[in-house]
Amino acid sequence: MTIRDDMLDLIRSHQYGYSLPQPFYKDPEFFKQDLELTWYRDWLFAGHDCELTKPGHYITLQVGAYPVVVVRGRDGEIRAFHNSCRHRGSRVCLKEKGTTAKLVCPYHQWTYDLDGKLLFARQMGDDFDPSQHSLKPVACERVAGYIFICLADEPADFQPVRDLVEPYFLPHDLANAKVAHETTIIEEGNWKLVWENNRECYHCAGNHPELCKTYPEAPSVTHITGEATDPEMSAHWRKCESAGLPARFHMHESGQFRAIRSPLLGDSVSYTMNGKPAVSRNLSDLAVDGIGALMLFHYPSSWNHVLKDHAVTFRVMPLGPNRTAVTTKWLVHKDAVEGVDYDLENLTHVWNHTNDQDRQIVEENARGIESPAYEPGPYSELHEGGVIQFVEWYKEFMAPRLQGAGARPLKDVA
Repeated sequence: MTIRDDMLDLIRSHQYGYSLPQPFYKDPEFFKQDLELTWYRDWLFAGHDCELTKPGHYITLQVGAYPVVVVRGRDGEIRAFHNSCRHRGSRVCLKEKGTTAKLVCPYHQWTYDLDGKLLFARQMGDDFDPSQHSLKPVACERVAGYIFICLADEPADFQPVRDLVEPYFLPHDLANAKVAHETTIIEEGNWKLVWENNRECYHCAGNHPELCKTYPEAPSVTHITGEATDPEMSAHWRKCESAGLPARFHMHESGQFRAIRSPLLGDSVSYTMNGKPAVSRNLSDLAVDGIGALMLFHYPSSWNHVLKDHAVTFRVMPLGPNRTAVTTKWLVHKDAVEGVDYDLENLTHVWNHTNDQDRQIVEENARGIESPAYEPGPYSELHEGGVIQFVEWYKEFMAPRLQGAGARPLKDVA
């Protein structure tokens, strides 16, 4: 038996509508398979176009064992590379973000152009060929102000993501936004627990007083259940569609990504304590009011809330079996001025509190799962349908990949 066989056995025997067996949330070997079969193979949200406005602007991120740098070239293109020098492997860019004319390794000063080509390697001999030592590329795609990367040698087709995202997000013009604020919190829990907590609002009333001033708890809000027969949701969709804004729930057949536009509570228009706009200058020139929140969920790395006045985007990165980083960015119009068009505390208050509350929830969940007494429990079909969908996506996504080298075919798993 291999670790992949063990995972397949547990996936095959897992009861629909229940949480996963303990090893999926804590076992280091299971976590390694998550990295190898999901995080290293699929499209991941990296950042935004607006963070890389000029040639030489770059951001870095760490995906498991892989350091990556994303940089805008002199030709305006945004590219991603393995952030590992082709000399002896040192990281080339050490900061989370910055600006540089060239990418220079701090170890021995091997120097790369912004397109990854090696320009300079001191005293390497006459037979050394710089053209054979460019930075290794990472697949990189852009859509509606979002940057995605994929570490796979043969990335999956990105077009389905583009087809779904563009109609919903282009009207908000996030490519011409700016990051007003950014935070990264560390949650001491498995990345799947972070997602499970995100995919339901069953916990919201008891844990998120700030968010609940504007965000509805109704399961229909994020297409957990009942949105087709929810008259408020249907009316909201018709209103948005009459203004030319796609609004209805749309999920890719794989279950991996989906978008929906949902109303906020009452006359609320933004995630603030009074429901009023957090930013006086809107993201774009959309003429219609009361458009609520446009939400995008893309497993395994991102969920998003885009409002008329600002956007809040989230990036999930696994750090270990029981450790996950969640990066939140607040986007406003590129010409919005802090202290004039928005107050930073007012802009970030709701999600700063919500993030910290979710951190505590995930960490207590993780601690409880550590107990030898833990066994999978039933989800609420009414309120936790989104969690059920996430777990089923994970199982269906992982199973065929687990059937690779060293694993028995799924059909033979008891």
